[in-house]
Amino acid sequence: MDAQKTFENNRWLSGNQKAQFRHQACLDMVVDGSVLDVGCGDGLLLSMLAEKGILGEGIDFSEEAVQKCVSHGVRATQHDLNGKLPFPDNSFDYAVALDVLEHQFDPLFLLCEMTRVSRKNVIIGVPNFSSFPARFQTLFGRVPENNRPNKGHVYWFNYHVLQNMASQAGLRAVVCSMNTFKPLSFFGTVFQRAFPNMCALSFVICFTKSS
Repeated sequence: MDAQKTFENNRWLSGNQKAQFRHQACLDMVVDGSVLDVGCGDGLLLSMLAEKGILGEGIDFSEEAVQKCVSHGVRATQHDLNGKLPFPDNSFDYAVALDVLEHQFDPLFLLCEMTRVSRKNVIIGVPNFSSFPARFQTLFGRVPENNRPNKGHVYWFNYHVLQNMASQAGLRAVVCSMNTFKPLSFFGTVFQRAFPNMCALSFVICFTKSS
């Protein structure tokens, strides 16, 4: 865990987040209510939500990330995400984790914890490790971008892996957004919906509790 924490602290010391597809997709899915941002980083998503009039708080493995949140006026606490989340059941309307689960050795445990502390909705964003660009790079002997050491990814997701894991956590998908690479972006969502594991670069899915 010391190596994981060192990696995360160094990652946040080296720079800040920039608004990307996952942030906007999540922002569109959160209508109102309270939000817990798991793996909040420097608090970018929470700042964007605050501009929308939605209050939330963050939790992150990295002390450096939490310090950045505090300096940005974002409420956040440091906590080992490999352990139980320090909140009672049904504490938040939304539990969100964007590009977090792929950094976990046991992502199902964290997803179950997010389900526990959420009243209803869980929003997950993950990169797609089965995308066409990743397959193309592998075919020609290159390590795909998402598999390189500087990313810190230890668990590989695609659409079906995420859906199956969510089902184990007692969740079902209600809204799915995905982005793709330029040649396919001209065709809208037709190919993405038909072949998500091939066409999507990443997924942001809003789940709801099954019961």
